[in-house]
Order: sequence, then C-alpha cells, then structure tokens
Amino acid sequence: MTSRDIENVDVVIVGAGLAGASLATALANAGMTVSIFDSKPAPTWDIASYDSRVSAINLASQNIFMALGAWPEICEKRVSPFVGIEAWDERSKGKICFHATDNGLIRLGHVIENSVIATTLHGLLEKRNNAQVYFSTKIERLSFTSEKVVVTTSSGHSLQASLLVGADGAASKVRDFTDIDFIHHEYEQIAITAHVATEKSHEQLAYQRFLSKGPLALLPLSDGRCSIVWSANSQLAKDLNNLSDEAFIGHLEQSSEQRLGTIKSVTPRQEFTLTYGHAKRYFDNRIVLIGDAAHTIHPLAGLGANQGMLDAAMLAEMLIDSREKTNDLGDPMILHRYQRRRQADNGITLRTLNGLYRLFGNNSRLVVNIRGFGLDFTNQVIPIKRALVRKAAGLAGDLPDIARSNLSRH
Repeated sequence: MTSRDIENVDVVIVGAGLAGASLATALANAGMTVSIFDSKPAPTWDIASYDSRVSAINLASQNIFMALGAWPEICEKRVSPFVGIEAWDERSKGKICFHATDNGLIRLGHVIENSVIATTLHGLLEKRNNAQVYFSTKIERLSFTSEKVVVTTSSGHSLQASLLVGADGAASKVRDFTDIDFIHHEYEQIAITAHVATEKSHEQLAYQRFLSKGPLALLPLSDGRCSIVWSANSQLAKDLNNLSDEAFIGHLEQSSEQRLGTIKSVTPRQEFTLTYGHAKRYFDNRIVLIGDAAHTIHPLAGLGANQGMLDAAMLAEMLIDSREKTNDLGDPMILHRYQRRRQADNGITLRTLNGLYRLFGNNSRLVVNIRGFGLDFTNQVIPIKRALVRKAAGLAGDLPDIARSNLSRH
C-alpha cells in the first residue's frame, strides 16, 4: 500500500459513545478533520420507548452540550430534569437531602437516555464534511512514524493522523496497543437496570437507599416513571433476575421502603458488571485515553458519564488551543497537560466513590453508627452540603472553559 492509499486526518477516535462523539463534535466544530470508529452498530433512538441505559447528566455536561450545539435537539427528543436528591441508609437512621433551590439553582441536572445523546451527536457529525463516523468497524493494526500514527481497520481502511484517541470503554482495545498499566478490580456487584411505574409522583426527585448488599437508586423520568439502578452483590443480583416481575416488584418495594408507594409495573431488566479501574497514564506515544478507557467508577453517585464528558472537553480545549502554536496534535507536552489535569480530578473522584462503596458495604455496628452520624451531620451543616452539591453538579473543580459557560442560566 502506498502513501497515496492512506487517508490523512487530524485525529482518529475509537469509540462513538458519549465521550468519543463529544470530542469528535468539538474538534470538527473547530475545523479539524476527524474520523471516528466504533465496533458496535449505530445506536438508534425510539420516541415510543425509553432506553434502559440512562445517565444523570450534571450541569457541567449540559454546558458542554450547549457549546457543541447539541442541547436543543437533546431537549427536543427527551430529557428528565431532577431538582433534588434524597439518600438514606438501611442500617441506620442517617439520611441526607439536597435540593437545587437551597443552592440558588433551578435544577441539579437531567436524566437522559444514552441513545438520545449519542444519536444527537452523531447527527451533528453527519452534517459536517470534515467528520466521518464508521460503525461496526474495528481497529486491526497500528504503526507509528515520528509524526503520525497509521491505523488500519477491519474493513481494510487505512488512515494516518497526528493523534489516536481511545474512547472505547473499560475493555479498551486501543489501550491494549499501549504500554499503559490499567489498575482494575471487580466490585463483586452487578447493576440491574429497568424502568418502573410508581403509585406516587417522583416530583423530579432522585432517591437512593444504601442497602447492606448494594445501593438502590430511583431516577425520575419525564413520563412519570423512574429508572432504577440496583447495584447488588453478584449472588443477590442473579437471584433477583431469576424472579418473576411480580416477585421482583415485591423485593423492590421492600428495598425502597415504598418511598414512592406501590410499584405498578417494571420493564424487562438488564444487568452489567461493576468494575473499578484507573489508567496509570493517560497517553503513550500518539495515543491518548478518555472516558471509561481511562477510568471506570461505581455508579452510586452517577458521575461516570460526566467524568468522561469532562475528559473530552478538556482534551478538545487543549488540542484546539495548541493547534495555533504547533502543527503536531500528538505533541507529548499537550498530552501531558491533559493527563495532569484530568488524572488528578478523576483520581479524587475514584478514591472518594471507592471509599463510599466500602463504607456503606461495611455492616459492623460501629461503622453503621459512624456513617449514620455522618449523613445526619452533613445534612445539617449547610456549607458542607452546598460544597457537595456544587461538586456533584459540576459547578466546582478543575473544569474546561466550555463546561463553565452559561452557569448563570441554571
């Protein structure tokens, strides 16, 4: 194959999920040429039914979608705002409540189907002549020159770019091409997802109960139902999934203390294994990692998608800013700055959530009493609560500029 047979682009991205598609949109909007590949078929969105996989999108991620030009269409399709969070512990009387109005906000975020976000971003990319999206296509080979990375796909397509971005999830194939160590372990829990209709209105509140065998979250949907994410130890999850809908509803009502009354119906359940993972480095040669390819966290705080969005926005911002100074988007100095800022922020989040997972998974009487006191104490100390809300909502921390914009509108 000659060099004339190889397509030249600025950046190749592997993984067309939320982080990968957001990065591609940001770079394409800035005039760069981008090719994005995904081994899965193109996602679809159905107005008649809700996707079982949803994400709790915070205000920082909303700002990013606004900057990308995606937010109006996302809202037109379907979003479910939430204005507060109530959390309580099964083994103690500890509880904590957060509300947007207590922090001068209109809402804390939105629950949005992953397919809504993905199809909207893909639609924006399809309208650009400097971006190409290829589904059901894998990366087969990589080679490097001093200035380029050469990519060969399963369809025989060859491209060369200054930078290859791995946005292909926790089991990243791109990461396998590198010498990056990925520290990971399974939480020994499985998350069960489904949508349920409840007797009482959720009133745009999210609920979470810390159970002895894993947390149960109920997230509000715009049609009045709730999306559940029940993270249970592996054996319990298998037992729950083997139950009839009627029996499962019974367990769900008991585990949620019927906070929203009786449960009228449940959609087919899906499950996924929960893992902890963090890359020791975020880049190697001309390869850089974002999203779940770089880090995976427990869903108990709903921050995984938002951390990936911040990765994408930060990397995009640095590449766009640096393009005027250098023609090499794979410059190690650029990638090191990205790594320094995002690895530190992600590390804090991962360690915090890992600590909470272990804290609420420990059922010794002493620990139960401590965490019950901690929840009640935090609930009563307003400055601490406000700081937690601002961090969770994406209004604090080391944020890229496009995640900070439009804050006055929330």
